[in-house]
Amino acid sequence: MTILITGATGKLGRLVVEALLERGLPAEQIVAGGRNQAKLAELARLGVQVRSMDYSDPASLREAFTGVDKALLVSGSEPGPRVAQHLDVIEAAKDAGVALLAYTSIPNTDTNTMALAADHQDTERALHNSGVPHVLLRNGWYLENYTEQLDGYLKHGTVFGSAGEGRLNGATRADLAQAAAAVLLADDQAGMVYELGGEESFSLEDLAREVSAATGQAVTYQDLPEEDFSHLLVGAGVPGDFARILADSDRGIARGELLVEGNALATLLGRPATTLGEAVRASAGALATQRA
Repeated sequence: MTILITGATGKLGRLVVEALLERGLPAEQIVAGGRNQAKLAELARLGVQVRSMDYSDPASLREAFTGVDKALLVSGSEPGPRVAQHLDVIEAAKDAGVALLAYTSIPNTDTNTMALAADHQDTERALHNSGVPHVLLRNGWYLENYTEQLDGYLKHGTVFGSAGEGRLNGATRADLAQAAAAVLLADDQAGMVYELGGEESFSLEDLAREVSAATGQAVTYQDLPEEDFSHLLVGAGVPGDFARILADSDRGIARGELLVEGNALATLLGRPATTLGEAVRASAGALATQRA
């Protein structure tokens, strides 16, 4: 059995490659596909096959899928163009006759009104219409979306957002990667839909409390109107279009659209998922070491 991981030079994709190796899949049965040649070279040192591929280059996709039995389509990072890119990946998977194509989507896709959800809705619809056996991995919000901002929270003493009292179930990339690997290695996954998030939900006020507890520095949550939050992000250097998407995502959190029910992630992991507190403490420890 040969498994292709698309976007393997990205953060999530690489973790899935590593998770497959940890779970005992022989390196020669793993194909890592991506654009970044330097990172492909790093992956090659793990013993896996590497193939240069670009979602915008159908010929490279066809080559990447040659001889592949199962594949993971890691969603593209460019809202807008990525739907057409995903369609090309699905077509390549169909032409290759893959037994299973897994796709990293967003929680509650059927009802989610976030701007980020639209591309995932279109991709899920295309998968259903393609006839390709597929499984949907509706990944919760990365905890790293918050823990990677720890330095900024401490600098300002504030977590800014526009999510109100909304709650979400986040998960680390590493946990979501392990879940993807478990699904790819399992039998009878076609048609399955996994809503993936941690067992414990949290608000952004909870996030501020966890940062305070982990660092010993008082950090509070300041809730802003969506437009004000977008302007704040632009002022911090975030491109305007992306700032609006982030602010809209907070609106989605306020509406509960990233709140995941059930324990699918823990079941796939065979253990509890990493909590927000654990992730924040790990990030705080790494930051303290960096500053030492």
